[in-house]
Amino acid sequence: MRKGIIRTILTVVVLTGAWTASTQYNKEYFFHMGRRFMMNDDYQEAIRTLNVLLRFDEDAYEGYFLRGIAKYNLDDLLGADADFSSAIEKNPVFTIAYTYRAITRSRLGNYDDALKDFHEAIELRPDLPGPYYSRGVTRLLNQQFEEAISDFDMFIRQEKKVADAYVNRGVCYLYLKDTVRAYEDFDNAISTNREDPNGYNRRGALRMQQKLYAEAESDFDTAVRCDSTYLLSYFNRAMVYSNTERPLLALRDFDRVIELDSTNALTYFNRAIVRSQIGDYNRALEDYDRVAEYSPNNVLVYYNRAMLYTRTGQIRNAIDDYTRAISLYPDFANAYLNRSYLRMMMNDPSGAREDRQTAERKIADYRSRLSDSTYSIYADTTQKFDKLLAFDAKVSEGGSLDRVADSNAAGEMNMKLIPLFKFTLMYPDSATVARNALYHAQRVEDFKRKVGNPLLVLSRDDTNIAPDSLVVMGNDLQRRMRESGGDSWIVLFQHGITQSLIKQYTNAVNTLSMAIEGNPSNPFLYINRSTTRAEMIDFISSIDNSYQRITIDSDPANRLRNASSRTYNYDDAIEDINKAIKLYPNFAYSYYNRANLHAISNELPEAYDDYTKAIELNPEFGEAYYNRGLVQIFMKDTRKGCLDLSKAGELGIENAYEALKHYTVIEHD
Repeated sequence: MRKGIIRTILTVVVLTGAWTASTQYNKEYFFHMGRRFMMNDDYQEAIRTLNVLLRFDEDAYEGYFLRGIAKYNLDDLLGADADFSSAIEKNPVFTIAYTYRAITRSRLGNYDDALKDFHEAIELRPDLPGPYYSRGVTRLLNQQFEEAISDFDMFIRQEKKVADAYVNRGVCYLYLKDTVRAYEDFDNAISTNREDPNGYNRRGALRMQQKLYAEAESDFDTAVRCDSTYLLSYFNRAMVYSNTERPLLALRDFDRVIELDSTNALTYFNRAIVRSQIGDYNRALEDYDRVAEYSPNNVLVYYNRAMLYTRTGQIRNAIDDYTRAISLYPDFANAYLNRSYLRMMMNDPSGAREDRQTAERKIADYRSRLSDSTYSIYADTTQKFDKLLAFDAKVSEGGSLDRVADSNAAGEMNMKLIPLFKFTLMYPDSATVARNALYHAQRVEDFKRKVGNPLLVLSRDDTNIAPDSLVVMGNDLQRRMRESGGDSWIVLFQHGITQSLIKQYTNAVNTLSMAIEGNPSNPFLYINRSTTRAEMIDFISSIDNSYQRITIDSDPANRLRNASSRTYNYDDAIEDINKAIKLYPNFAYSYYNRANLHAISNELPEAYDDYTKAIELNPEFGEAYYNRGLVQIFMKDTRKGCLDLSKAGELGIENAYEALKHYTVIEHD
């Protein structure tokens, strides 16, 4: 469901909204400001503004509705679902909320509940055409083609000038193998809107499927003229060029697709095949490298690249790629046969014989199962694996030939936990002030007042003070330590901070330990020594790049990974936090810090419990929601993890929406 469709509702809300005369001016102001931000595509600012509105008035159902649209446009689908549900709870006859919750649930793949919501919307307002169209799309996605056609019929009776309705109905007819009616609908779409490339692309694709290449090329040419940035037109035309033996023209169009979408793995895959066909092996290898980067579990990338390595005499690389293909799909008989040949070339007769025997067993097994359509075609040695794939082929990390490379994959995403909180020195920063205002702790304010340094803040951000200035500050504090005889814990504490900020961690820990000796009942001193000890470990690990850290890649079930056998011990840092909690048991940041330390120590249940405690103490703790979300994803509870990320985004953590875009795709594609 395109975002453009759901955004059109913003104007409708203003026209149909029932904002009572008794509403206070400030509520109305925040409502309209939130809408204005959304019209300007500033969805995060809209959410922050609507948060204020909903704090004033928890029953402002239109506020929940608008915030749901903002979250939808940030790909926070679970958060949008929750807000649309709140709007419906506050106003059970809110037709538009049912419609857009259904659209959201359809994108989540929750078709049953989406169809229930569409039914409610149509029951409330059977005269509105929009819900019929959206339900038709959902039924199309759910492969209920005849029912989808019925919905598009209802929509077209009221709205005859919407080209997409004809296109979608035509697609339904295609699935029902009625190409005559499909052509009729694609023609209707084109006559309805001759400037829309979609109708030409659909009709061209059908013509290409029927090998009417000249007619298909004409359609794709027109589609390109309609919209020079619509990559599907170039991709399809490249397929026509390739099928009609015009590889240079095909490469030109594939180049244009990649120019429009530099991470489109499927286009790199196809371009690699065309480049191989014309003997441009080096650049074909570069393309396969990109596919492997964006889709590392793609079987055919390694198989095809191995064949190119063989042609270019890179035998060892070829063997490695066949080995990788076999590890991804152990029944791949062709890969065994080819590796057998290469091992013989490398004077490894026993390995070659073993591979050949394995391949023969798998081929025999395959032939005995020819009637079983579920058995892998990878055992069929007559199968060609270097053919181009259509753009609408479902591409994934799986082991089917029809699912080769994820065209939407962004490669490996390394998302780290939001860092520890500590007392640090910073020039005044509005973002830090605003964040700290969400959680007021009088004991923290009293501590800062006692230290008496206007630059002292509690933050998880890097300092904005230049290293040279920090050195000067540290020297001044060292001078004051000598003058006071080294027994002032306040000076020692500040000097420990400066040493930590310039990465003199040993000096920092020693100085903070001296401060603790002078004031052993102060929890904040233990917090800073804990963070300093953790940072020292992180710094050491960055040198040899071998300590455990949370990373997220294309598989949401991936575990914590360790780059080598060496691990690092956070026990001292955790012990300091335990002391801080004992001295000040109601301080949310202590539990948050301990949760981080548990997480990077691969103690995920303990981390989850501590993040939860931090949230109980500070319900506005966006960082804790974000990190708990990542931890839950690693614990294979992606849905709950995404809900936490949604809440983090709502509370102003911008990284949350980047993560949600990734995990919404992973969980529901």
